[in-house]
Parts: sequence; C-alpha cells; structure tokens
Amino acid sequence: MRQLVSAVLLTVTAALMTGCSSGGGAGDELSAGPVTLRFSWWGADDRHKRTQQVIELFQQKHPNITVRGEFKDWNSYWDSLATTVAANDAPDVIQMDELYLASYAQRGALLDLNTQKTHLKTGDFDPKALATGALDGQQYGLPVGLGSYAMVANTDLLAKYGIPLPDDSTWSWEDLKRVGEQVSKAAGGSVWGVQSPGFSDAGGLHIWARQAGGKLFDDTGKVAIPPEVLTRYFGYLLDLSRSAAPPPSVTIEKAGGTLAQTAVATNATAFGFCWNTQLTTLSAASGQKLKLLKLPGEAQAHAAYYKPSMFWSVSARSQHPAEAALLLDFLANDPDAAKIMLTDRGVPANTKIRAAIDGSLKPTDKAAADYLTQLTVTDPPRVTPNGASTVETILKRHAEDVLFARVTPEAAAKAFIAELQADVDAAK
Repeated sequence: MRQLVSAVLLTVTAALMTGCSSGGGAGDELSAGPVTLRFSWWGADDRHKRTQQVIELFQQKHPNITVRGEFKDWNSYWDSLATTVAANDAPDVIQMDELYLASYAQRGALLDLNTQKTHLKTGDFDPKALATGALDGQQYGLPVGLGSYAMVANTDLLAKYGIPLPDDSTWSWEDLKRVGEQVSKAAGGSVWGVQSPGFSDAGGLHIWARQAGGKLFDDTGKVAIPPEVLTRYFGYLLDLSRSAAPPPSVTIEKAGGTLAQTAVATNATAFGFCWNTQLTTLSAASGQKLKLLKLPGEAQAHAAYYKPSMFWSVSARSQHPAEAALLLDFLANDPDAAKIMLTDRGVPANTKIRAAIDGSLKPTDKAAADYLTQLTVTDPPRVTPNGASTVETILKRHAEDVLFARVTPEAAAKAFIAELQADVDAAK
C-alpha cells in the first residue's frame, strides 16, 4: 500500500507545485457568511461515530460553518487522498500520518499552521510534541495523540513460570534476552520469551539507533544510521531467535496479522514491543494481565520520544483556512470534544485535555497515559523524509533474510541503508 501511495504522489508533484499558496481564501480572517468545510479521516466505525458527534457539537457552537465528513479505512484512505490532492480537490482538514507528512508538505500540499495562530492555540502542547509535526521551521501537522515505544510484559505468564518481573529502571537488552530465555526454557516450547522486534514498525530501530548515539535520518533527510549499529540490531534479532524468541516462521506469521493476532496478544510470548497506546487492544485480545515497561537500555542512554498517533493538517488550497484552523482548535482544545473522543486517536497531546479526561479512562488507557509521564523524553526524530514511507517494508524484508540465514547481519545492514536511501533520492 505504501509503495502505491508513493507512486501516486510522484505523479502529482507538478500539480501540487503549480499555483500552491499558503491558503486559497481569506488568510486568517473568518468569513461572515456560511462556510462548508470538508474533513477527512481514516478509522473504524466507533471513530466515525465519535467524530460525527464532535462535528455536530462544533456546528452548534459555529452555526455558520457546515462540516462534511469523509472517512475511509486505512487501505483506501491514502490512494483517495493522493487522487484528490492531485485534482486540486483536497479536503480542507486532513487526518495525516507521520509517514506521509513530509511527502505532502514538501510538495506544497499542506498549510503552515503557524499562519493561523489567531484561531489555533497550541500553548498547552509540549514543545517536543509540536516538533513531531514541524519541518524546516513550519508546522504542517498538529499532533492529535501521543505514544511512545514500550515493552509489554504478560505478568500472568511470568507468575505461572515463577519468573520475576524485571526492573525496567535498570535493565539492558542483554537482560531482556536472558529473561526471555528463562521463559522459553520454563515453558518447554509452549510459550516463548520475547516477541521479536523489527517486523511491524520502525519504532524499535529508531530507539536502537538513538541509544547508540545515532539516528535513522539526519536533519537533511539522508539515511544516517551507522552500518555497524544496524548490524548489531540485526544480530540481536538473530540471537533472540535462537533461544528467546519464536522460530522465524512463527515470528513472521504472527507479525503478518492484526495487532490482536500478534504473539503477545495471543499469549505466545511473555514480552513484546508495542506503542503504549496499544495496551488496551493487546489486553483485550490476551485476556491476561499486561504491564507496560520502559524499553531495555533506557537506563543507560535515554532515547524515548513522542510518536504522534496522527496529525491534523489543513490543505494549502483550502478556500477557508481560518475556519479550518478553528475546527482544529476545537478538536485539540475543547474539553467537551475531548470527552467524546477520549483516547480513540491516542493519548491526547494537549496536556490540559489529557488531565481533563483522566477520570473517564479505562484502566488500560490510563496506564497508557501514565506511561508517558514516567519517561525521560528526548527530542523527536526528524519527520520521515519524502520517499522513506517504505522503511517498514524494507526493514521487514531484510529482517526476514537475516532470521532465515539468507544473509549476514552485516550484509543486511548495508543493503537496508542503500535501498532506503535510493527511495529517498528517487522522491527528490
């Protein structure tokens, strides 16, 4: 899907760059007459219902503004968005993902939200959270919800096999491997210790690079992870597969399903990697007690960062940028809207809103929110460069090659860097 989106985006570059401006309408002035905004998002039925309720509430407070919702599932959303943007018919307000923010922003398709400070207030956002939606000094996305990469432990399984919960304030990657081996040995093959990272997202790779003092992408968008750091990452995956993680075939099968079909969710492993906001889904699928832990290595080198669940963006061609900004302000800052949405789009990035809904959260959602307060959060990675939305697909393929001994970790590292850099270069 991401390759398809990248291909579509490449074909619309000329259309986006021709005649784009910072806004098609009245700048930061609100219209006196009736206005219609189009608002697009992806998600499941529950999100659609909640969002429609928020829209109705917004329209009650702003009776001259009509908001028309346009929603799809993830798989069709991006193809549709690329097509409408190329046809100069983009929605006014766009639910945007980090992987594609730079692709649209650098082609002139998104409004710099700094131009709408009259109507969009961001004073209750952590600067490190706002930075996740900024590129070259311009704010192209307002973070909706925040997450951070985490370890999740099945405390019921650990208790069953008599294995103490590790101390996440001190543990290392070797400690994770060691306790994973203990679980695998105690379970006799019915349960494994650790769900292998490296297959469903690049969160673990970002953390690994940052703990080593590096980064996946530099400030110019070039692939910057040192080959030796990536070699050690692939080598660690291989070591886990030999004693602490499921066999490669099982790992790949579990990673190919939904979140509820992963090794942790199906109680096939005692430890796994996830975004903290996925705890509720994992717990419901598992039916057992799960606990979020800080990642190994954080005690030795802080690398945790805020990952936006998604962004609110505004089309650069919107004829009503001020009204669009007003809607973003309502979505981000209104307590009544927050009480409807709760954590459907993640733990709110707005710190005051997060506190306002705390008492309404499920225990697992509250645990996800509390996890953020326990972390030492550093500056976020650079926004995924234009062309690099293929990173997770490339990572998965090379990780598989390593696990099945088709290539060495060193060869996989060199090939990964070259392939990802080629995709970034091709998108320029």
